[in-house]
Amino acid sequence: MLASLESKVIVVTGAGQGIGRALCQHLAAAGAKVIALSKSVEKLEELKDICSTVETIPVDLRNWQNTRDILSKLPQIDGLVNNAGVAIIKPFTELTEQDFDDTFDINIKAVFNVTQTLLPKLKKGSSVVMTSSLAASRSFHGHAVYSATKAAVDSLTRSLALELGPKQIRVNSVNPTVVLTQMGRENWSEEEKSGPLLAHIPLNRFCEVQEVVDGIVYLLSSNSSFVNGHQLNLEGGYSVS
Repeated sequence: MLASLESKVIVVTGAGQGIGRALCQHLAAAGAKVIALSKSVEKLEELKDICSTVETIPVDLRNWQNTRDILSKLPQIDGLVNNAGVAIIKPFTELTEQDFDDTFDINIKAVFNVTQTLLPKLKKGSSVVMTSSLAASRSFHGHAVYSATKAAVDSLTRSLALELGPKQIRVNSVNPTVVLTQMGRENWSEEEKSGPLLAHIPLNRFCEVQEVVDGIVYLLSSNSSFVNGHQLNLEGGYSVS
């Protein structure tokens, strides 16, 4: 799997922390040329200190035209990981227009814009991977806007798999439950909150960051060469409980 990524050029959004940062490190260790995008210059500098071979580009994906201008200068690529995302978790009655706009702007509008802009640069045999969520297909308290955006991501994934398949470009997503990033550990540390969800997961634990990275790497690699339009649920058996 790792050998098939050597010398491949892969763009990762949301690369400053969490899943994105871990993925960039993993891909670089596999010999890929990684182009890391994040709105945080500081986070990109930290990534560069950890992994000097990664090319870092600061960009605010909420800015449609600036994003297109920056991405238009990139070289031909072999893979794209639309990982950038935000999660505003509130009861439906407390969600504001700003919450709605912020979530949709990053979680789906930016995904659409980045993918459309980079499409001419995707080589034959390329792979596009979306970081989605189990919340795209399951309902969780306080996730109304977040779930709506991830359902849109899954729908876009299937549509692009159909449209881009004839160009030999595959499009898939990874759909985890709670992922134990630093933020995930902080948000789900209380047993009162985590207990009811864990009770529906046969493995009785949440998803580790590396497990998401492994899923993305699989979908980027030639090992998944006949996988297209698929949502890879990383949920420890939640769906069968």
